[in-house]
Amino acid sequence: MVMQYHFWSQRKRMPRRRWWVRPVNRVRDTKGLYNNLVKELMTDDHEEFFGLYRMWPEQFQVLVDAVHPYLKKNSIRTAIPTKIRVAVTLLHLSQGSTARLQHVIFRIGKSTILKIIHETTKAIWKALQPTVLKHPNKEEWKKIADDFMQMWQFPNCVGAIDGKHMRIQAPPLTGSKYWNYKSFFSMVLLAICDANYKFTWVDIGQYGSVSDGGVWANTDLAQDLANNEVDLPDPCPLPQANTPFPYVFIGDEAFPLTSHMMRPYPRRDLDDDKHIFNYRLSRARRCIENAFGILTARWRILHQPLCMAPENAESVFKALACLHNFVMMGEAMVNPCDRLYAPPQLVDAEEPDGSMREGEWRRHVSPHFAALGRVGGNRSNLVAYGERDYLCSYIVSDIGYSQCPWQAEYALRGHNINPD
Repeated sequence: MVMQYHFWSQRKRMPRRRWWVRPVNRVRDTKGLYNNLVKELMTDDHEEFFGLYRMWPEQFQVLVDAVHPYLKKNSIRTAIPTKIRVAVTLLHLSQGSTARLQHVIFRIGKSTILKIIHETTKAIWKALQPTVLKHPNKEEWKKIADDFMQMWQFPNCVGAIDGKHMRIQAPPLTGSKYWNYKSFFSMVLLAICDANYKFTWVDIGQYGSVSDGGVWANTDLAQDLANNEVDLPDPCPLPQANTPFPYVFIGDEAFPLTSHMMRPYPRRDLDDDKHIFNYRLSRARRCIENAFGILTARWRILHQPLCMAPENAESVFKALACLHNFVMMGEAMVNPCDRLYAPPQLVDAEEPDGSMREGEWRRHVSPHFAALGRVGGNRSNLVAYGERDYLCSYIVSDIGYSQCPWQAEYALRGHNINPD
């Protein structure tokens, strides 16, 4: 009995709550940011609204309607409306604003702000993923391949793949799980995009400490491709050719060469044909670099380490992938010159002579969004080598030159090699 009394007497007393709602938060409806500035921008200045929230007011309302079923509250107290919850979350993601700043301008408690952000990012993934980031079917894969051929002259390509280390603050009690070889704590994001910079597949949440060689192997997609369980179209001949050729994803030297993963030739001992092949592949692979570039330029939360639990950080990254596609799909309906999320000057563009003009996103590259190293082994089978050689011979043939007449001149620049 004495020991029990001693235990309870030493327990730290919790401070008494001074008020249920802080005085500054009681005037949220009249002086909060949403009911003043945000509503004014919705009606009077759409471009300023876009600069603040990275989407048009019409898209904002569609998003509110989509996530509302996942954010409804059953409580005797008046719940914060879904539209304010979405506004709080988008401002945090687009501008990287802190919870304390959000607390002051929205007049919502700091702990409530954090809870809103975590709940809403999860709701965004649940609401948008089935429509904006769903697994393509065979017809959709073919449409992606047609776009790559039309825009980047790379045949039978169903996506460009790349990965990033996304910096987070060290989670408590996790040891070195998230400590990567680049000497910071991170989660891994692997993504595939189409020719229009929209993500078609993402894998988020692997520990930063996982060897880059195991990152790709640990994904469900890699295992499904190895077992031929991905619903890709059946092999078909390349344009103006007769031999069936499989549909492939394209990546840089970090990825393994397989029957469904095409990577460039090693940089050593390159002849003319291999130089040209690597040039054509790198042109198409820029799509995923541009997709990541747009993502980091528009959502400035990626310019700082995320200080939150790993599961909440994973929800943020998932929500960003969905929001990227959501806004891109909306802008696909307008003239390219009128687009604000991904205007032509933001992304890399090809000049008439084949040279590449770097996009403005490269000036916004975040040091907290680092590239992966090698994510697969080099033990490719003879079939994969043969497929790459066949595709190389096709690209340097008369058919390949007719598709991209400047390829030899630009690919072989500086090598003092006669393209003929």
